[in-house]
Amino acid sequence: MKLKYSHLILLMAGVAGLSSCKMFGGKSGESSTTGWRYNDPNYGGFEVVMDYTPKTGPGLVFVEGGTFIMGRVEQDVMYDWNSTPRRVTVASFYMDETEVKNVDYREYLFWLRRVYVAYPQVYKNALPDTLVWRSPMGFNDPYVTNYFRHPAYNDHPVVGVSWLKASDYCLWRSDRVNEMLLVKGGWINLDLQQKDHENFNT
Repeated sequence: MKLKYSHLILLMAGVAGLSSCKMFGGKSGESSTTGWRYNDPNYGGFEVVMDYTPKTGPGLVFVEGGTFIMGRVEQDVMYDWNSTPRRVTVASFYMDETEVKNVDYREYLFWLRRVYVAYPQVYKNALPDTLVWRSPMGFNDPYVTNYFRHPAYNDHPVVGVSWLKASDYCLWRSDRVNEMLLVKGGWINLDLQQKDHENFNT
């Protein structure tokens, strides 16, 4: 008999718990602050996007942001005070799953050469420095001439790219991905005749 009542009490507690969650959490599509319905012209017409999910670009992974303590994590025995702990917040961002490949960077160079016909220096400034392979104690001359252009190294990471060149590449890639999303969505037409400053950018 005691067992029967304990099951009944547990069942009632579960029902009460679920109903309280529904009561205090607010209905889906309804403001938990005012009780007014979203996206309903009869209730003021306040519009809220309910099913937004960001699109991830090709080859990217989402890195969730957060807050952490940057700086000294142990006692400063030298009393330099050159790494004072401080709270840092990093916004969420997308990052490549792998390094940028030679073939990807060559695609970027191809686009620059095709679009910036009147400004050949734009293409030349984006070329990677292949001389990074040279070293006094090593024979890397075949890499100097072959690593970036030879098809055998298509899937190898691009080298000899400065931070500024890498930043320009990232901007270009974002523009091309956004352009293709708009083309696939039917918002714009694919324009292969873009020249110089008359090209799509975000």
